[in-house]
Amino acid sequence: MKTCLVVDDSSVVRKIARRILEGLAFTVIEAEDGAKAVEACKVAMPDAVLLDWNMPVMDGFEFLIELRRMPGGDVPKVVFCTTENGIDHISRALNAGANEYIMKPFDKDIVAAKFQEVGLLALDVPTEA
Repeated sequence: MKTCLVVDDSSVVRKIARRILEGLAFTVIEAEDGAKAVEACKVAMPDAVLLDWNMPVMDGFEFLIELRRMPGGDVPKVVFCTTENGIDHISRALNAGANEYIMKPFDKDIVAAKFQEVGLLALDVPTEA
C-alpha cells in the first residue's frame, strides 16, 4: 500500500484528506507543519505528499526545498493543496519540485484526478455490471 504524508496546520483539512486518501487505498501519515513533515520523512519517505503552503514553523515551500535535498527526497510525488492561487506561487512550487497543484477546497474527485496525473493512481477501468 502506498503512503501519503498530509502536511497542513488545519486538523480539519488533515481529517478530510485522510478520509479521501484512505478511500483511495493510501496509508496516511499526518504532520501539522513543515518541520514535523521533515521529521516524518526522515523516519520513512512517503510515496506522496499532499502539502499546504501557509503553515507556522516551516511553510510548505520551505518543506519542499528541504525534502528535495534529502536522500530519497526526489521520490515522493508532491501535490500542493492550498488557497494560494497566484501564478507566481504556482510557478515557484513547480520550479522547486512540486509535481502538481490543487486549490482548496478540494474533494475526492480532484485529489484522485491529480494523483492519477502524477502516476500515483491507476486510471479507473470501467467494470461491467
